[in-house]
Amino acid sequence: MNGGERQLSVILADDHPIVLAGLGTLLRANRFEVLSASANGLDALDALRNLEPDLAVLDICMPGLTGLQVLQHVEEEGLRTRLVFLTASVTDEQILKAVTHGAWAIMLKDAAADSLVNCLENVAMGKRWLPPELVSPALSREAERRTESEHFDTVLTAREREISILVADGLSNKEIARRTNISEGTVKIHLHNAYQKLGLSNRTSLAGVARRGSGSKR
Repeated sequence: MNGGERQLSVILADDHPIVLAGLGTLLRANRFEVLSASANGLDALDALRNLEPDLAVLDICMPGLTGLQVLQHVEEEGLRTRLVFLTASVTDEQILKAVTHGAWAIMLKDAAADSLVNCLENVAMGKRWLPPELVSPALSREAERRTESEHFDTVLTAREREISILVADGLSNKEIARRTNISEGTVKIHLHNAYQKLGLSNRTSLAGVARRGSGSKR
C-alpha cells in the first residue's frame, strides 16, 4: 500500500495468544488497521457484525465457533468482510467447505510473513488466494472419497453395509455373527459379496470404506 491509499481494516482470530500478538504486530507494521483480536469464534463473529472490517484473518480450529462456522454465518448473513484462513493444518474436507462457502484465501502458518501481507492485499483487490498446490489435490481426493462413499451406500445390501460397519468397529466374524444373530459362515458370505462389489481384497480396506460411507450417518 502506498501513502495515498486508505488503510485496510482487519480483524484477527486465533486461540493462540502468541500467534495473535504476532499477527497484530505484522499487520500494523504494514499499515493495516487492526480493529480487534479475538481468541474464539464467537467473539470474532461479533466483531465481524459490529465492526464490518474489510478483511478477517481466522484460524480454522477455534473454541466457541470454528472458522468454518464463522464463514457460514458470514455467507448466510451477507456480511461484506472477506475471510482469510490462516491455519497450521487443514483437511481435505475443511478445504472443500471453505471453498464452497466463499473463503477468499487459505494459507498455512508456516508461510513467510510477507506472503500473508501479499495475500491480504490481493484479497482486498478482489483476487482469491487459493494455492492450487494445496486446494486442487484436496478437492480431487475429497471428490474421490465422496464417490466411494456413495458407492458403498448404493451397491451393498443393508445387511452387507451393517456387517461392513461392524468390521470397521473392529469386531471379529464370530462377534459379528453373535451381534447380528446369523451364522459365522453367513457373515463370511456377506463379506465376500462386499469385497466383490467394492473391488476390495481385504478387511482393512473394507473397514476404511465403511467408515467413510457411514460416517455422516453415525
